Amino acid sequence: MLQTFIITLREGVEASLVIAIAIAYLKKTGRIDLLSTVYRAVAVAVIACFVGAWIFTLLNINAEAFGAWTLLVSAGFVLSMVIWMNRHGKHMKSEIESGLKLGEGGTGGKWGVFAFVFLMIFREGVETVLLLAALRLNTDGIMEAVGIVLGLGMAVLFGLSFIRGTIRVNLRQFFQITTWILMVVVAQLTITGLHELSENEFLPSSRAEMALIGPIVKNDVFFFITILALAGTLMLLEYSKRRAPKADGLEGAARRKAVWTARREKMWMVASCAASGIFILAITAEFIYAKQTSELTPATPVTLTDDLVRIPLATVADGNLHRYAINSNGINVRFIVVQKPDKSFATAFDACTICGNAGYYQKGVEVICRNCASAIVKSTIGIPGGCNPIPLKARVEGETLIIDASALDPGIKIFQKPGKST
Repeated sequence: MLQTFIITLREGVEASLVIAIAIAYLKKTGRIDLLSTVYRAVAVAVIACFVGAWIFTLLNINAEAFGAWTLLVSAGFVLSMVIWMNRHGKHMKSEIESGLKLGEGGTGGKWGVFAFVFLMIFREGVETVLLLAALRLNTDGIMEAVGIVLGLGMAVLFGLSFIRGTIRVNLRQFFQITTWILMVVVAQLTITGLHELSENEFLPSSRAEMALIGPIVKNDVFFFITILALAGTLMLLEYSKRRAPKADGLEGAARRKAVWTARREKMWMVASCAASGIFILAITAEFIYAKQTSELTPATPVTLTDDLVRIPLATVADGNLHRYAINSNGINVRFIVVQKPDKSFATAFDACTICGNAGYYQKGVEVICRNCASAIVKSTIGIPGGCNPIPLKARVEGETLIIDASALDPGIKIFQKPGKST
């Protein structure tokens, strides 16, 4: 539960914060007419996440490769938003004071806002839906689902607190800090997108290259902490400058309203700062814990009987990664077995064509490459290519998973060279 909570919290906070910045910007620039476009984009994106996940599962489409392009397109839209904000931000104050509304009329702005919000939600939403689909209706599965719901709920509340807390933030200060936040997001999306394309062999890649880029992607917690720290800084700077509300000449209900409005804004600012601090501590603690759990679990030794490896299905029918090893001509050949969301069983060598025999480990419900930190969608295990585990032919007979000795022969070549985990 904790790991799925942290995962969805991280992804949800990033998306909600970027969308919150867009909403706050629209409110500050008087573009209230575009807020309905934002809300429509959110609704459409949520529906599209479920439809997209269903299509990926039905047609066996590589969701990772698709996600890579979505990340890069999202990075482009975030960058275009930064350019647009700063281009108009220089003269924003005078234009707002004179009652002007930038870009009023026309549909170009609406479609741009719609595409921006849609992609920020859709890029991670499909993966979250696939994650939910992989959960089982038992105690562990229910707890994981609760973690996902709590993570997304906290992310939405954080975005709301940011919007409420920046109502009267100085425009120049707002543009400066939110520009830095968005540029960090652009860097993260771009690096992760290129990593996914390399992983799926759309771009040239090697084990050394993936090992170099992998830690950056794996340690994206630092991108996340930077984003939260900048958001918290914006609130703290404004809070330190905030004075008592101007209530001169106000009496009765009008005075009470002014005092309450100021108090409410400060409350949202404090909530946003406190949430940033708590999230940073939680993510840091999870990152330290994850460092300890990235080691490969011991492989269960198996032997050949009549040139066959037999594994009872009951021992692997839990949706988790199971690692096995067989000694062949002095070489320790490792392979993994995973029950996929559709209840079928996938078998593969504990290695891939790019990262070699570094192996895979499980974190929560995710299967992750130990060399480049790439998360492998369970439904794609058994499909060749990229950082996916090299398929291992097997068959099911009754209640037993059977692997022929000849199918294991390629593993001798894979594991005869020293790797990070042999």
